[in-house]
Amino acid sequence: MDALGPFLRDLFVPGTSLAEKIVRPVAVYIFLVIILRVGGRRELGQMNAFDLVVLLTLSNAVQNAIIGDDNSLIGGFIGGGTLVILNLVVVRFLYRHPKLESQIEGQPITLVKDGRLLQANLAHELITTDELMAAIHRQGVTRIDDCAEVILETSGTVSVIPRSPTPMEGTLSDIAARLERLETALETIARSNSATVSDRGTAS
Repeated sequence: MDALGPFLRDLFVPGTSLAEKIVRPVAVYIFLVIILRVGGRRELGQMNAFDLVVLLTLSNAVQNAIIGDDNSLIGGFIGGGTLVILNLVVVRFLYRHPKLESQIEGQPITLVKDGRLLQANLAHELITTDELMAAIHRQGVTRIDDCAEVILETSGTVSVIPRSPTPMEGTLSDIAARLERLETALETIARSNSATVSDRGTAS
């Protein structure tokens, strides 16, 4: 039992004060919100391999800042609970103040309009054409020409609004309509020729 004492103490007794366990997660939360906004929306949604490496190392870098010199369960519970509660408070506050939320998160950005790339917006968000095409393909659209709009949302996700009908569908529909008109015209000519031949037979 004596040997079990230090083990239980290390497991359940926080190594730092309660105030420090709360202040650390709050400070790290604020820092991460700011740094991710500075980094741009691609850090939130449209990540490439380099962005993923940054996020993974970033989480490791702030780990000690959150827990401090404390490996106890209770300390971890306090830190984790503080982050969840803080985020809940922030989300509720921003929900009730949409103007402030808009200032913090910014506005959606249009990347494609009527099948045309908006290169200035792509360059501003550091999104390449290949990355944009990959996002479009994930939503079942094969070509940029088939997009009425492609929007980079404030969350970092890409929303694709396809044309209806797509240019290809419009072309096929036009061809089908022309073939139908041609078929109707041929039937009319055939009936006319048949009537002419019948009239000649009657006259003779």
